[in-house]
Amino acid sequence: MRYHALLTALLMGGLTACATLSTPTAATAPAASTGPQRSNDEILKSTTAADWRTVSPENLMLMDVAGKTVMIELAPSFAPAHVANIRTLTRNGYWDGLAILRSHENYVVQWGDPNDEDPKLKRSTGTVNNQIPAEYERPLQGLDFKALPDVDGWARLGGFSEGFAAASDGQSAWLTHCYGAVGVGRGNPPDSGDGSSLYVVIGQAPRNLDRNITVVGRVLSGMEVLTPLPRGTGPLGFYEKAEQRAPLTRVRLAAEDPSAPRLQVLRTDSAAFAELTENRRNRRDTWYVRPAGYTNICNVTVPIRTAPTN
Repeated sequence: MRYHALLTALLMGGLTACATLSTPTAATAPAASTGPQRSNDEILKSTTAADWRTVSPENLMLMDVAGKTVMIELAPSFAPAHVANIRTLTRNGYWDGLAILRSHENYVVQWGDPNDEDPKLKRSTGTVNNQIPAEYERPLQGLDFKALPDVDGWARLGGFSEGFAAASDGQSAWLTHCYGAVGVGRGNPPDSGDGSSLYVVIGQAPRNLDRNITVVGRVLSGMEVLTPLPRGTGPLGFYEKAEQRAPLTRVRLAAEDPSAPRLQVLRTDSAAFAELTENRRNRRDTWYVRPAGYTNICNVTVPIRTAPTN
């Protein structure tokens, strides 16, 4: 399959504003703090409405699998052309009745059209642009990017933008392959991924894929539906028989579904998020003997909640 080739090759083979970017080092990273530490629950209970960002219904993709719903937030700030394709495919019902094609433990779960390489059988993608340029990175300028104070082994800076784990070299920024990240399957040509085949990271962050595949979003809810899927019996976890595949019974945008939940993400430029991140860096609850004084972007959890009704 077109998305098979590249993934095979790749498998083998407080917070600082972007206006004052600097490269953190082990010597300059903040030492473990020793003052009073509020619990995460206390921090979240003290947040105000201004600390939360409501996910746009146009960017919330709802995917029904095995009687449960996986909720994916799309990231048009990083991959506008691919997100536009995905929205069009979703509105046209392209995904309905397709399937999860692959489950590779500690790596990815992938879905799309099992007949993708057969011109006679594959499902039409309609009017979407099937050959769009890769969107591996974007200019840092104009992006609200907040860097962690710790060294990132894969980039000059690791941090967050609009709730998404991201990295930067000081000039460009890109979404990272942390747990739950959703990317676009492709073949060898960089422009061969149109958004009709997607995957989600379900294990140890394969950061070697950063800037090699377009990342279009992340799963906000429903990872428990995807991670337990049995490993495919074929190479790289592809399912070899139709009955092994989990069908996608219905996929839609929240904007098209009046019953869709309104989700909110804690703003990653908020003081509350900075405090939560420091808690992650320096655990001082009674179980911990020695605080690490370090974390990385893939170990930081961004809180999500259903929007209050009043």
